[in-house]
Amino acid sequence: METGKHTLIALMENRPGVLNRAVSLFRRRAFNLDSLTVGRTDCEEISRMTVVVQGTRAEAARLARELERLVTVIRVEPLNGRPAVERDLALIKVTATPETRSEISQLCEVFRARIIDVAKSSMIVELTGTETKIEGFVELLKPLGIIEMVRTGLVAMGRADNVLDRNGHASSWVAHRERVQAERRAGEVS
Repeated sequence: METGKHTLIALMENRPGVLNRAVSLFRRRAFNLDSLTVGRTDCEEISRMTVVVQGTRAEAARLARELERLVTVIRVEPLNGRPAVERDLALIKVTATPETRSEISQLCEVFRARIIDVAKSSMIVELTGTETKIEGFVELLKPLGIIEMVRTGLVAMGRADNVLDRNGHASSWVAHRERVQAERRAGEVS
């Protein structure tokens, strides 16, 4: 079985403890995560999690199934093999001398990066793009002296008609909430 990177998108309830349950699942099952990003969606009650995991296709499918078993997870979809837009954001603080400032600016122009802060001896650059683009930019900045760097991790979204939920987030959320409430009522009756 061939291993590679697999991207999963999960809709989950936006409340305390939900991310902790998901991360605990990854830890218990020893999944090797490359990236994990979580943020609110257009619906305040729902968060969207993007997970990039190393492994076989079967392991990624197992992770998706196990994530869906969590009560707080509404839906999980793998993105692999489907048209998608994937982006990562990097903030990079690089050493900047009067001699290297123009070189840094030219690199930023080529990579469509933005200089967002300039100090006496450094510059902070913001770059959004694919992992490959960011890695290429970082390799060119290394000889100039990277002071520190942070990356957000991958966020992804299906292109065109490849959406996570064709019925819209609200209907998916309502159905999920009703299912959870019915399960809780059933548990109280038992």
